[in-house]
Amino acid sequence: MYLARTDIWYMERIIWLIAGIVILTGTILGLFVNKYWFALPLLAGINMVVFALTGFCPMAVLLSKLGIKSIASRTQ
Repeated sequence: MYLARTDIWYMERIIWLIAGIVILTGTILGLFVNKYWFALPLLAGINMVVFALTGFCPMAVLLSKLGIKSIASRTQ
């Protein structure tokens, strides 16, 4: 079983947190407010697939500009 580090906040962990918040928020708003909110988790899912296929993540670019370090750069 793989357990990620939880003693520090690194870029990958923050990205998973943001993705989870976006997906949960879009789903809840889609269920209780308006069905068009389901586009939010759909877009998050598309972004995850794009990242898996290309390696490009807009949120990672933004977080790196804010000074957040990747786990790989912290362990070197």
